[in-house]
Amino acid sequence: MKSAQYPKNIDEYIAHFPPDVQEILEQIRAAIKEAAPEAEEAIKYRIPTFVLKENIVHFAAFKNHVGFYPTPSGIEEFKDELSSYERAKGSVRFPVDKPMPLKLIKKIVMFRVKEAEAKAPAKKRKKS
Repeated sequence: MKSAQYPKNIDEYIAHFPPDVQEILEQIRAAIKEAAPEAEEAIKYRIPTFVLKENIVHFAAFKNHVGFYPTPSGIEEFKDELSSYERAKGSVRFPVDKPMPLKLIKKIVMFRVKEAEAKAPAKKRKKS
């Protein structure tokens, strides 16, 4: 894929998928925005990303699942609630043929927001 084909924003990213997947991606996007209204949308690593002082979460669509990337700390904190999903150190796969766990996604995002906000003052002190 040439760089001109990479999405410039989340709307372009979502528009690339079939309508049923677009709907799922918009649900996830809305859940993240509700849990982190101050976060800014971006495309990083060629996928949708929400940023608030740092990358909070990323998500991406694949053939049979949506990858959700809340960093290793987000996975570890919710490992029990995520136990029924395929996961790795910093990611989890939500099957597209099952309802998205939007409440859980919101909880993870809120955790990541608190984590990022707690780190921010420490980063400012280091620069001084």
